[in-house]
Amino acid sequence: MCDLYRPQNLEELQEIVRSAPQADLISRGKGRSYGDAALNQARGVILQSGLDPALNLDAESGILECGASASLADILDCAVPRGFFLPITPGTKHISVGGAIAADVHGKNHHRDGTISSQLLDFRILTGTGAILTCSRQDNSDLFWATLGGMGLTGAVLAARLQLRKTETAFVKTHTERCRDLDDALERIDSGDGDYEYAVAWIDCLARGRSLGRSVLLRANPALLRDLPARIQSNPHANARLLSLNMPFHWPSAVLNRFTMRLFNAAFFRAHRGKHAISHCNRYFYPLDRVGHWNRIYGRRGVLQYQIVLPRESARQGLTEILERTTAAGHGSFMAVLKSTGPANAAPLSFPIEGVSLALDFPNTGSDLLALLKALDHTVVNHGGRVYLAKDSTLGPEDFRAMYPRLGEFRAVKEKYDPKTRFSSSQARRLGIVDPL
Repeated sequence: MCDLYRPQNLEELQEIVRSAPQADLISRGKGRSYGDAALNQARGVILQSGLDPALNLDAESGILECGASASLADILDCAVPRGFFLPITPGTKHISVGGAIAADVHGKNHHRDGTISSQLLDFRILTGTGAILTCSRQDNSDLFWATLGGMGLTGAVLAARLQLRKTETAFVKTHTERCRDLDDALERIDSGDGDYEYAVAWIDCLARGRSLGRSVLLRANPALLRDLPARIQSNPHANARLLSLNMPFHWPSAVLNRFTMRLFNAAFFRAHRGKHAISHCNRYFYPLDRVGHWNRIYGRRGVLQYQIVLPRESARQGLTEILERTTAAGHGSFMAVLKSTGPANAAPLSFPIEGVSLALDFPNTGSDLLALLKALDHTVVNHGGRVYLAKDSTLGPEDFRAMYPRLGEFRAVKEKYDPKTRFSSSQARRLGIVDPL
């Protein structure tokens, strides 16, 4: 349990940070983190969704100003019909700008364009001392980089300016191909990094033996006007509303088992053959957004997502160990996603490092799954990798410190701008980012 605050304007938010009786607070945007990053057991949570999203797009420069409560969906609704798109976007548009900054989100083009930091010009933040600061690469740069990936622990982001990208159309040219095993997938991802702006691979995480890691590789480049079929060339920036589904109830736990997942994975792999197509950006970038309450597929106990990144030099061995251990433990996933990642940025707690990222969705089966994830954490540490904090709900403090060796730098910045630890969270205490009171 925690106490909730719902500020409707900046003055109310400032008063909460200044006077709320709880030991500490954490801001919450759209609540899309998988774990406890925006939870604060027995303390305070600030719901920023009531604050004005205040979108303003300069059609000449492509610079968008917005409140931290604005969602990526709000931005796309404003920008796509006017010929702009987000240079960096994760796999859902139903997150807030403040949350995207706090997680330093990345997308299918990290190998080329990095994280949201690449398009972020500056932001305003309310710190634990009550100060409102503008942060950029030039001004308060230490706080700028600590906030990116800092999981809301440096303060409440108020507003941001993003540099959007001018686009000729709202579509992408996609290329789909099957990869026979993990080696084949990694080789094709690496060989295509220079040819495709976007790339992601779905992995059959239950395949074994010579088929271990067999995948469907989905790559894309922005589509030009001449690439579009004639019927849509007259409206190339249409912000398509695709047919969506809604999961009206939780699936019974018995439906989601090793047998049904193996059938689904095999059918998905066989259904995707090599082909080229034109796809709307909503369809390619946000496939799960088309399924409302998709988490109900995993039953009432929910889902744990486990996303890691491994350095390129140890990725093959590390991924093999993770997939083999997962299969041997009897756990599987409908959604297993592989991506190439580029060099790390200057943010001390940012997730991506140069290498390969793997995300797995596990039905929550309790203690046996937690034991598996603990073992996987050790494997990740042994291979020099790390767990994504925006997806984390189980990581321990020792493994966290090993994964994020620049934690000391982050703590020093937090101490400078939030000396009384006004901002904290359940995750921060679990990981030892802040000391428990």
